[in-house]
Amino acid sequence: MEQPISVTRSNFNDWMVPVFAPANFIPVRGEGSRIWDQENKEYIDFAGGIAVNALGHAHPVAVNALTEQATKLWHVGNGYTNEPVLRLAKQLTENTFADKVFFCNSGAEANEAALKLARKVGLDSGVAGKSGIVAFNNAFHGRTLFTVSAGGQPKYSQDFAPLPNGINHVAFNDLEAAKAAINEQTCAVIVEPIQGEGGVIPADIEFLKGLRALCDEFGALLIFDEVQTGVGRTGSLYAYMNSGVTPDILTTAKALGGGFPVGAMLTTDKFAPHFSVGTHGTTYGGNPLASAVAGAVFEFINTPEVLEGVKHRHQYFLDALNILNAEYQVFDEIRGQGLLIGCVLKAEYAGKAKDITTWAGEEGLLALIAGPNVVRFTPSLIIPEQDIDEGIARLKRALAKLAK
Repeated sequence: MEQPISVTRSNFNDWMVPVFAPANFIPVRGEGSRIWDQENKEYIDFAGGIAVNALGHAHPVAVNALTEQATKLWHVGNGYTNEPVLRLAKQLTENTFADKVFFCNSGAEANEAALKLARKVGLDSGVAGKSGIVAFNNAFHGRTLFTVSAGGQPKYSQDFAPLPNGINHVAFNDLEAAKAAINEQTCAVIVEPIQGEGGVIPADIEFLKGLRALCDEFGALLIFDEVQTGVGRTGSLYAYMNSGVTPDILTTAKALGGGFPVGAMLTTDKFAPHFSVGTHGTTYGGNPLASAVAGAVFEFINTPEVLEGVKHRHQYFLDALNILNAEYQVFDEIRGQGLLIGCVLKAEYAGKAKDITTWAGEEGLLALIAGPNVVRFTPSLIIPEQDIDEGIARLKRALAKLAK
């Protein structure tokens, strides 16, 4: 077998559409919460592939599920079902409010399906004009034309007009604003239990309860976008379980596949029939490979040991960050749930989040931003404490550069 062609970071600029600006190194392998680049430099991974690598890198549970399924069946298309996808659907429905699942390949596709289903339910209701969608400022729901329009960040949608209409954005965590926007023509309200890309901002429980009551009053569907918060990220299997509020539709992806592309829209028997044969679909959704991996990852995470471990690691992380911040006085607030953590920069360091993650990379730490003023951490749900300690030590060296 011939050796693969040699590539470098500069080749990204040669051959790739420039919608991303990746770091100046290329990761080539990973194990647990550590990765190595082409030069064999080691990094602690506090980014987790943007809340995707729930079990870290190359975890035996995911590797074994993938390799075993790879010897059996890769793909059959939507003219047939398959065993792994049915098993995964059973797992999801038995462990959540949902009765039915639609599988796809990403969080954006899951949200696209959710919004389309809500529009179809509104159409079928017989109420004239029941197609309005209420969404929230600073939200992020994906980058399809529909989902980027539902997202409340104009920087992602302003270049693609005309956008789908009938979407009304109001202030997040402002129940009075939601009351003013939701009416008989509203078919859905879509909300993140924690705004991830928007700054790691948790929704107030009373706000979510108020949205549930408003949706019930006006016959609208409540959609929880749990693409980033789902599958153990907050210390519960899904974040809605922390709030006592049950949505009509839930979307999930990222951690669901532990690094293998998969997404899902969950709903109930009341609403699922509005998607009849041919009203929506996907070629790759429910792929046997993705479903086998997701089933194994889901089973591993959905245990008291792992979920309680996330809560323990949250406090461990928080304690370490607070000690670090006491020394450097960089963060105004440290917020989030479980292992979705956002560190909000003080006013004097506004706009420096990207600089901090760049310096962190130089010190051997992968981290994320959530806007220009928030450093975000979404590591493996099972990251060892010693890796947290080492990552914090590397973050300390990065913050020292900020202080200079």
